[in-house]
Amino acid sequence: MATTHVMENPDSVQTFRSKLQDFYTLTKPEVNLLILMTTSAGYYLASRGPFRIGGLVNTLIGTLLVASGTATLNQWMERVWDGQMRRTVSRPLPSGRLSGREAFWFGIVLSAAGGFYLAFTVNPLAALLAVSTLVSYLLIYTPLKRKTPLCTLLGAFPGAMPTLIGWAGAGAAINRQAWFLFAILFLWQFPHFLAIALMYRDDYSRAGYRMLPDFDRDARFTRAEIVGFTVTLVLATMLPLVDRGGMWYWAGMSLAGAFLLYHVGRLAASSSKVLASRVLHASVLYLPVVLGIMVVWKA
Repeated sequence: MATTHVMENPDSVQTFRSKLQDFYTLTKPEVNLLILMTTSAGYYLASRGPFRIGGLVNTLIGTLLVASGTATLNQWMERVWDGQMRRTVSRPLPSGRLSGREAFWFGIVLSAAGGFYLAFTVNPLAALLAVSTLVSYLLIYTPLKRKTPLCTLLGAFPGAMPTLIGWAGAGAAINRQAWFLFAILFLWQFPHFLAIALMYRDDYSRAGYRMLPDFDRDARFTRAEIVGFTVTLVLATMLPLVDRGGMWYWAGMSLAGAFLLYHVGRLAASSSKVLASRVLHASVLYLPVVLGIMVVWKA
């Protein structure tokens, strides 16, 4: 009878599907893809002996749940200000398609489920790192976005944590190699997120977000930051040469770095939002290439 009722009400089916889509949108799946990629890299690079695919799957499931919960709670916290920006006004919460209560409990359930899942199927360290990421992102980075441009610096710490979660998931201690991988992702976030801040500067300002310093009206300082962090990032990817050596590793990292530096160099000479967008897309392509070279080299 219930099935027949639903079948006779296609509008109800469409509403249900739309709501599911909105809940899915709250989890920021495009961001989660990068998170799962960096978590996988950390897990693989930390693995010793036979590779445990089951351990990787469990680590990814738990991390995905916590990341999805974090994204949802972040949008719940920022729902009022998201409604003041063109790029976010159509999101499920500011548009009114989902209520704040629905989003809050959805985020809480996802986060708790992810933390418990990691604790019981992976190990307590992975769970602790995941929960610490959630807490620092929501209680430090999110409120600071409206107070100081230093939010990008402080937000880069939880942003780089998936590498350590993956490393811990493989059952390995957090050692020098783990922190090296953390540093790569930490540095990568600056050209990536500062490019976004340049692209949407007016939108952020309209909602009261202080993503860029007030004195930097011509974006010269921010563009110099992007150059500095990018150069440091590219040089950091060369550091494993000291331990491992290998011309092919160096060549691959050099080509990847040259690609990113080319787009960053063009942005340094102009404050064009189009060039900022190209740096953003170049950074998204650069990261998996760098991680892929590390994974292949280890193999």
